[in-house]
Amino acid sequence: MEKQAVDGARRAFNSGRSRPLQYRKQQLSALLRLIRERQAEIVSALKRDISRSEFDTPIFELIGIENDIKLAERNLADWMAPQPVKKTLLTITDDVYIKAEPLGVVLIIGAWNYPWSLTLRPLVGAIAAGNAAVVKPSEVSKSSASLLKELLPQYLDTEMYPVVTGGVPETQELLKQRFDHIFYTGNSTVGKLVMEAAARHLAPVTLELGGKSPCYIDKDCDIAVACRRITWGKFANCGQTCIAPDYILCHPNIQHRVIEEIRQTLLEEIFGPVLPIVTAGDVNEVIRFINERPKPLALYVFSSNKKVVRRMLNETTSGGVLVNDVMVHYTINALPFGGVGNSGVGRYHGKHTFDQLSHHRACLIKSLVVEFSFSFLTIFIDLPLMFLLEHCVIS
Repeated sequence: MEKQAVDGARRAFNSGRSRPLQYRKQQLSALLRLIRERQAEIVSALKRDISRSEFDTPIFELIGIENDIKLAERNLADWMAPQPVKKTLLTITDDVYIKAEPLGVVLIIGAWNYPWSLTLRPLVGAIAAGNAAVVKPSEVSKSSASLLKELLPQYLDTEMYPVVTGGVPETQELLKQRFDHIFYTGNSTVGKLVMEAAARHLAPVTLELGGKSPCYIDKDCDIAVACRRITWGKFANCGQTCIAPDYILCHPNIQHRVIEEIRQTLLEEIFGPVLPIVTAGDVNEVIRFINERPKPLALYVFSSNKKVVRRMLNETTSGGVLVNDVMVHYTINALPFGGVGNSGVGRYHGKHTFDQLSHHRACLIKSLVVEFSFSFLTIFIDLPLMFLLEHCVIS
C-alpha cells in the first residue's frame, strides 16, 4: 500500500501535470474549499481527538492554512518566474537567472497536537512548488487522520496527493521508499530516524522538532502583563504546543511576584501543564543557562531594557525569538518558522515553504551568434596585456 502510493505519486509527477501555474492554483483553490466547506466535520474530529473547542479550531488550525493558501495564490506567478541575477562582463549579453523547480515527490509526516495545521501547511508549499506529496497524518489523532484520508481525495488530485494512514509500521515502510524531500513534525528522537532514512537516498529534510523553549522575565518589565501573556501561551491547547514556554527564568527578587501573577491568571483553571520557574542572578547567568542547553525552537524575553534585549538577541541562539509576548510569531507567514540544531532543520510558512520545497536551479543561456564579437573583444584585451608583459621582460 505504501509503495503503491509513492509509485503512483511519482508517475503522476513525472507526467508533468503539476508544473503549470494553472494546475497549482487550481489545487490550492480546491484545498481552500475543503477547509471552508468541511469545517464542521474538522471541528468534530478534533473534539473527538483532543477535546479541542470549536472556537479554538479556526484560530489554532484553519486560519493559518487559509492565509498560506491565499498568499500563494496571489504571488505564485512571481515565485515561479525566473529571478535575474547580476551578470559579469563575459555574460553581459546572456540570460542569467535562477529558476525555482519542483523537487519531485515529498513525504509529509504530520503531528497529533495540531493535526490539520501541521499537516496541511507543508502541503500548501508542496503544491505551490509543483511537487507531488504523500501525506501521512499522525495516527494518534485518529479521527482527524481518518477524515483527512476521506476528504482529501474528494478535492485534490488523488494520484498526486495520496493519504497514507496507520501507525509506526506504515511510517517505517514509507521511510524505506525514495523521496525527494521529507517533511516531519514531531520529536527529536523520531527526527533522527527520519534523517537517517532520508540519508539512504540523499534526500533533504525539514524537521520541526521543538525542544525546551526558555522564557526570561527581566526585573525591568511589567510583570503582570508578562505573566498573563506567558500563561496564555503555556496553557493554550492544554500546553501541547511545540513553541509553548517551557520554563521561566527570573531573578530571585521577583520570583514570588511572578508566581502570584500566574496564580491570579489561572483562577477556575483546574488543570494544566507544569511551568517550572528557575531563578538566575543576572542576565549573564540567564544567557549562560540557556547556552548550556540544546538550542530551543523559541526564546521569549520580557524586558523594557533595550540593552538586555540586545544582549539576549546577540548572545543566544534559537529557532525564533519573541520579545514581550509568546507564540504569536508563528502567525506571521512572512517570518520563517523552524528550529536550529536539536530543535530542527529547515524552515517553512508562506514563501519559505515554497523555497524549502523547491530546487533553485542556476541557469545561463548563451547565444552562439556573438562568438566572433567576443573573440574580437579578446584581441583588444590581450594585446595591451602582452605588450605590457613583453615590456617588463625586456626592461
